[in-house]
Amino acid sequence: MGTTDLESVPEPKYWHLKTVLSDALDTEFAVGEILPNERELAARFGVARATLRQALEQLELEGRLQRRRGVGTTVAPPRVGVAVGDSTHGWTDGGADAWQSVDSVEAVPPAAVARLLETDPDTPVHRVRRTRIGQGLPLAAELLYVPAESVPGLAAIDTPSGLARARAVLRELRRLALEGRERSVELGSARADDAKELDRLPGAPVLVVTTRYVAAGRTVAVAVATYRADTCRLTFGDPHDSEELLAG
Repeated sequence: MGTTDLESVPEPKYWHLKTVLSDALDTEFAVGEILPNERELAARFGVARATLRQALEQLELEGRLQRRRGVGTTVAPPRVGVAVGDSTHGWTDGGADAWQSVDSVEAVPPAAVARLLETDPDTPVHRVRRTRIGQGLPLAAELLYVPAESVPGLAAIDTPSGLARARAVLRELRRLALEGRERSVELGSARADDAKELDRLPGAPVLVVTTRYVAAGRTVAVAVATYRADTCRLTFGDPHDSEELLAG
């Protein structure tokens, strides 16, 4: 890596340093290679470690770097294209790059989800937990919230809990004639449980996709999916007419 006079640069030091580091990643490092430690990098560029951390955090946010437990900071591979269109973000299990159900319990949803569902804040709903793997990597973790009235055919006696109940909830949802869905995407930070699911450090950048499903004029389910921002490039719409949203 080369050096530069950061004192004479009018833009924030960390931003210019980020550009210098990015150029070095393209020319001096291979995918998966471990970067020198913070002390060495800070000394090389003549910056405070706080400035260096800001630059590294921005590069991680842009998907250029990955922080790995017990390894350090490594050069990230190119992002994986992940479709969140109707066919792949539906209520099925299995297949390549598809959702896999983990379990289901009855739980009170977060207040924001309860508002979307238009249910009483203290009323439990079915909460289905799912994960998504692509190219051998954990890509996303999802919590799907379903009010009891959305799945009236669910037989509690046959599927008391766990994976069987998750699959039963999805089976009943597939019976609905959906009228539409609304999605929003926000940049967030991985909570401890999300970080564990996604093999990330707590606080790592993530993309949160919230989907509201509508049938018979009401909200029948809300899904909150957390995607790794460092490895995912989300695509929306039909496969033949998709719009890409780059995570960074």
